[in-house]
Amino acid sequence: MPSPREAAILDTAEMRGSFLLDELFISGEVCLVYTDLDRAVVGSAIPTTAALELGNDDALKADFFCQRREIGILNFGDAGSVTVDGTAYELCKHDCLYIGRGSREIRFTSATAESPAVFYLVSYPAHATHPTVKATRADANRVEMGTRDETNERTIFQYVHENGIKSCQLVMGFTEFQPGSIWNTMPCHTHDRRSEVYCYFDVPAAHRVLHMMGEPQETRPLWVADRQVVLSPPWSIHCGCGTASYRFCWAMGGENQAFTDMDRVEIAELR
Repeated sequence: MPSPREAAILDTAEMRGSFLLDELFISGEVCLVYTDLDRAVVGSAIPTTAALELGNDDALKADFFCQRREIGILNFGDAGSVTVDGTAYELCKHDCLYIGRGSREIRFTSATAESPAVFYLVSYPAHATHPTVKATRADANRVEMGTRDETNERTIFQYVHENGIKSCQLVMGFTEFQPGSIWNTMPCHTHDRRSEVYCYFDVPAAHRVLHMMGEPQETRPLWVADRQVVLSPPWSIHCGCGTASYRFCWAMGGENQAFTDMDRVEIAELR
């Protein structure tokens, strides 16, 4: 992960290579990327004709994936299930599953191969064990933010957070917009006490989200397509606007889970 000084001099291709995961979702496979952003593992599982197993990557140096880790899962696709140590959890679109440390066998299936589930995964190291919990879209804590005049009227769906599903350090949910609103996380902020992973989804094929990152006075753009992921280090802002309607899943790991723990950056301060 480049430092702020290095990020300020990277060209477009280097920025994308350092901070953007653009080939994470492959039908019929489990795809995982181990990052040095608070040691987050970001991945996906799209089961079609057969179930997919979450294996144990050699990079973890563990006996099984969740030996010292927790996982948050959000389903972007149609109905499917995640089986954790013999217990099946049915997940519809926008449902979430938290898997606690110590879970050994994790399997993904889709209700139909023609309309598969699309499981998005974010995992962080965990030093405590919390139970595996499913939450539907209706279960999420909803926070209404923004205004129509500022084109940032949006609903934040909180799943894994300090007053919701309990975790060691993971925080996870997603955001969707009211008609006509396109700006996310504006005014923007940084938070030195945790990193963040953004996954944009439900972006129409011909459209993009202009994601802004970098230090507040040294910002850089990334044009992001559907199901692409931006890795956002603690020193970077993270906000964006779409050329059409979209949603994004946000996940964080670090030492503080408080939703309000952020260092706000005023719009007029951005450069």
